[in-house]
Amino acid sequence: MHRRHFLNHAWRGAAAASGLGAVQGRLWAAAPEGASTPPRLLMVFLRGAADAASVLVPVSSDFYYEARPRIAIARPGAQADAALPLTTDWGLHPALAGSLAPFYQQGQLAWVPFAGSHNLSRSHFETQDSIEYGFDDITAGAKQQSGFLNRLAQQLGSQRRDSMAFTDQLPIVLRGALPVPNLRLASSVRNAVDERQAALIARMYRDQPLAGAVAEGFEVKREAMRDMAAGASAEMQAASRNALSSSGFEAESRRVAQMMRERYHLGFLDVGGWDTHVNQGNATGTLASRLGELGRGLAAFADAMGPAWRDTVVVVFSEFGRTLRENGNRGTDHGHGTVCAVMGGRVRGGRIAGEQVAVSAATLHQNRDFPVLTSYQELFGGLFQRLYGLSPAQVQAVFPGSQPKDLGLV
Repeated sequence: MHRRHFLNHAWRGAAAASGLGAVQGRLWAAAPEGASTPPRLLMVFLRGAADAASVLVPVSSDFYYEARPRIAIARPGAQADAALPLTTDWGLHPALAGSLAPFYQQGQLAWVPFAGSHNLSRSHFETQDSIEYGFDDITAGAKQQSGFLNRLAQQLGSQRRDSMAFTDQLPIVLRGALPVPNLRLASSVRNAVDERQAALIARMYRDQPLAGAVAEGFEVKREAMRDMAAGASAEMQAASRNALSSSGFEAESRRVAQMMRERYHLGFLDVGGWDTHVNQGNATGTLASRLGELGRGLAAFADAMGPAWRDTVVVVFSEFGRTLRENGNRGTDHGHGTVCAVMGGRVRGGRIAGEQVAVSAATLHQNRDFPVLTSYQELFGGLFQRLYGLSPAQVQAVFPGSQPKDLGLV
């Protein structure tokens, strides 16, 4: 069995404490200028292509409202469930009012519209893979045999215990020369490998080439369990103070925060379910419910990070956006340009960043989608350069052949 695959199976069984409270939306002050604390970075991948025009609503565009007669989000002030005003051109989905809007208002959240990959396949799988490799061309990415976060960790001189994929399988973005563990914290304890089974497996691999990897895999799992057990009591108390139940993502994000504030400085997790071809809804409905859960989960992560939030950056992105025009099923189809959220105590937020154009029929990509004006390689490269002080050569090592675009996000 391949070493990475064995470690995946050994780690994925760890379980976390349950029973978490509702989001309180606490904001922590930004880190002082010149702070020396190492930054923490969490990348959140929305798999399935989230609808950018519903998250960040182009409220000044008459064409947007013509193109979406049944699923558009109303202009600010038009009705109770209208978009929240951000600028004269942009509004925020009302499902994010109690979660992400406060971060924008406090200058800890920036939105980057017209972002994404230049891959034109409109395939979820190809585009996701190409983004994780860090290339628009999936073939070139596969030849690289590593993901961009693994290459970033190598440039930062990271060790195994600095990075973690909070996923069931090790994603492409963290595969590469630097071994990185993966662990889905919400896994059921019933699926865990107990100590007796771990000892049997370790004996089975004794004096074999994989013996060290097996032992290390179980030790990472034990450490994760100890870390989560230490915070279980506080989490259960938080739940008992609030009658509302938390969503799965909110619970997961609190567990991720617990581990990142104590040990990991580079993390990755993914959230599925964004492929809204049918009955997408507008201010209410399928997409609104998912956005509400996402917003509460991100706010819960910030809250659970505590003072460490001052040194944290969270990047939320999706493989592509969706068609600007609604389809015949009150949904949207696979698009191109999307929107990226960058939030955290280190973020220079409260603004819409990056190159922008008016949303009209004339500016659509292939007469159907938002264009990509800032590629992910440019966006992430510029962010990493600022956040970590990477040299041009180091940025090239992370994103070969791409030039970073400094949007002043941190």
